Amino acid sequence: MDNTTKTDDVPFPTIDEGLGEKLYPDEATLTTQIADHIEKTIREQYQAGNALRDVHAKATGCVKAEFRVNQSIPDGLAKGVFIPGKVYQALIRFSNGSGDPNQSDDHNDGRGMAIKLLGVPGQKLLETDRDATSQDFIMINHPVFLLNDPHTYLSLIQKASGNLLTKLTIPFTLGLKGTLLARELNLGKISNPLQTQYYSAVPYQLGVGPDRQAVKFSVKPSSDVVDHMPDHPGPNFLREAMRTTLQQGDVTMKFMVQPRTTDGMSVEDSMNEWDQEQAPFHEVATIVIPKQDFDTTELNKLGETLSFNPWHSLPEHRPLGSLNRTRKIVYERISRVRNGMNSVPRQEP
Repeated sequence: MDNTTKTDDVPFPTIDEGLGEKLYPDEATLTTQIADHIEKTIREQYQAGNALRDVHAKATGCVKAEFRVNQSIPDGLAKGVFIPGKVYQALIRFSNGSGDPNQSDDHNDGRGMAIKLLGVPGQKLLETDRDATSQDFIMINHPVFLLNDPHTYLSLIQKASGNLLTKLTIPFTLGLKGTLLARELNLGKISNPLQTQYYSAVPYQLGVGPDRQAVKFSVKPSSDVVDHMPDHPGPNFLREAMRTTLQQGDVTMKFMVQPRTTDGMSVEDSMNEWDQEQAPFHEVATIVIPKQDFDTTELNKLGETLSFNPWHSLPEHRPLGSLNRTRKIVYERISRVRNGMNSVPRQEP
């Protein structure tokens, strides 16, 4: 009997050949297998009522913020939510990349920043949330990812959930470049999530019609100040660092767009960084995280119940590339599994 959660109402994305998208062999089938495997892992790992994410399981903080679009924006970038002078309320979830919710913050790991803009009018791309008034941007603290295709993705998660001998074969799945990138991703330590630069790593569309283009995003702290690593960091020291910073005052961060400048910057290649000399980032908005006490029952619960998906998006910011196509199906499945196990209704704020 098939006990997997159904997402038949969420079709696999079509591709935009004009921007260089290309389907991998059996991509839709492999994506379903990825979603099946992750669902099985979540159901085995968690009891009903306490199902967490399969990755980025531990939040270091969920904060309220404002997303203030600059009054002046470079030519061609004032598309979608980037309306000059527009201000959006936002929720931002900072997290550790691991699927282990009990992992200490001083453990080598990737870090995440998931932004949800509120009050965004217009129909969205995700079929089950067409009328939602949110726009999501999902980032990690590394400019590239460790793989490109669904076959490698499926093999990786299968081996990662196996025994020790199976896990030892992961480098053969990732190859030399992927293994080195995985090492870079997982060796990073940070002292404060609010003082870290984040990247979309994968590309997105900006605009619609003949003027649409491929871009990447990044968020960078406005200040160069970086906290020293504590001599004896506690298991939750990143949350504590955020709490201390936001007790003292506001934090501002720059939201930037990197337009692609040559077709050689492939939308299907998430393992190579777009050269910033050839394709510089342009600031389009300022994120203001006001002084606040975010470590509350309400915000902590919200950080766990919110669903983030790059397809919670206006058509002007359509996700591009294989990893984003996979995310559409997988993230929606994970959200439904968690909502069902936790008896929490699906609801966009």
